[in-house]
Amino acid sequence: MSNSRSTALQQQTKRLRRGPCDALSGRPRRALFCLLLCLGLCLSLCIPARAALPVRSAILVNLNTGRVLYEQSADTAIPPASLTKLMSMFLTLDAVKAGRISLNRKVKVSRQAAATGGSSMHLRAGERVPLVRLLTGMAVASGNDAAMTVAQHVHGNSRTFVRQMNRKARALGMRRTLFKNPTGLPAAGQKTTARDMMALSRAYLKAHPDAMRFHGTRFFLHRGRTMRNTNALLGSVAGVNGLKTGWTVASGYNIVITAQRGKTRLLAVVLGGNSKDRRDSSARRLIEAGFRHPSSPKQVQRALGRRR
Repeated sequence: MSNSRSTALQQQTKRLRRGPCDALSGRPRRALFCLLLCLGLCLSLCIPARAALPVRSAILVNLNTGRVLYEQSADTAIPPASLTKLMSMFLTLDAVKAGRISLNRKVKVSRQAAATGGSSMHLRAGERVPLVRLLTGMAVASGNDAAMTVAQHVHGNSRTFVRQMNRKARALGMRRTLFKNPTGLPAAGQKTTARDMMALSRAYLKAHPDAMRFHGTRFFLHRGRTMRNTNALLGSVAGVNGLKTGWTVASGYNIVITAQRGKTRLLAVVLGGNSKDRRDSSARRLIEAGFRHPSSPKQVQRALGRRR
């Protein structure tokens, strides 16, 4: 009897030392483990998936059908930077089409235009440059001096030109866009979205398909200085034939890309990259996914996968 009591007491002591959970055959421990597992799964479902592209905003559209194949925060307001020049070129070519001005007309460069900061075509005050060359300088070198010269030529001064830019934006349904200058240089309140830039680019190319000759030019020579197109995807990604890049500190790296392979035509907008490489690689991924799946947004999303 004494031995039995002693053995029972020792077993009870061991159970107490192991703790209450072990003393109950491990069931509470398994229950706690299951509870923690369920909580972890719930939390993982509640946290939104990371975006597929490492940029602030993007959109991809099939130009043949008008179908949006991919979008990522496409209505986020971001400064347009030099993508602004797409609207400036649009208005200028509208004026050419209406017969109010001529592409061959030589335009005198004002001191104000020549002194415009940022990216430049290296114009000199007083020189006279054919309008067609100014437009090429805007597209290739992203010349702010050329954009200011063109704005002054088309509407007499930049303020009137900017009013017309915003009137055109409203007519195109660009509800989240506001232009403050013809160049895209930093200005309080100047903003756009990827969706609005998509609308602008589609309308621009539909109205002026010949504008691609400006945007598809890889090298441009002015006064002995060779300038390379700021769109590095030209000539490096099959089918890419335009359109425009932009950068400011506030906007990050922006780009609008057009591409064609066979009969399929695509347009991609990428805004807010934190480097040229990330912007360009994001645009390249969009274009490649779009050509693989030109009619299926679901397959494009699947092809892009999730950001690593």
